[in-house]
Amino acid sequence: MADPIMYQETMFTVLEDQATEVFLTPEEMAIKLETILENYPFPLPNTLNKFPTPAEKAQHLRDNYCELEQADGGYLQWYAVRLEK
Repeated sequence: MADPIMYQETMFTVLEDQATEVFLTPEEMAIKLETILENYPFPLPNTLNKFPTPAEKAQHLRDNYCELEQADGGYLQWYAVRLEK
């Protein structure tokens, strides 16, 4: 059985075209995705249609996906990481 700590994230590392890597908290990552979804020009994955609010869509996207195509042909990728002190 998998150790439950494998499913705990403390931060997300975010990679974008033409930008340096940044670290965001789960809340910051959800807000970033929600902002992107407001004007997203491509069809969203069908699994997001069942969520009524943009915040719920963003949270599901954050927790179940790791990449989103950008309108300019670029990419946005995010990965859950645990930072050790």
